[in-house]
Amino acid sequence: MVRISTPGPLVPRSSGFTVRPEPKTVDPHYLTDEHRAWREQVIRNANGRCQWVENGQRCTKAAPRHRMFADHVKERCDGGAPFDPANGQCLCGRHHSLKTAMARRNRAYPGGG
Repeated sequence: MVRISTPGPLVPRSSGFTVRPEPKTVDPHYLTDEHRAWREQVIRNANGRCQWVENGQRCTKAAPRHRMFADHVKERCDGGAPFDPANGQCLCGRHHSLKTAMARRNRAYPGGG
């Protein structure tokens, strides 16, 4: 019988200590009256319905059945206007998470790497 050797683990073994993540904190921007007013206007402009379009079809999720997020089209960390309704779109939770993940990936790998 032939014995196949396997390489060691790719991740070093843990020392056994538990590391707790930093507690999540809210960016003070999101607690301002200006942000609340902007959020309400963005969602109202979309009639409370997700504005994500895929394959020519707009998402059907809408408030109050689904939670809606007022999302910055151009994210604030990328220089987007924080309170301009034209820089806002109403997104359901799924599409907000998807859009945010794509923006983070594009920042981390600008050339698509």
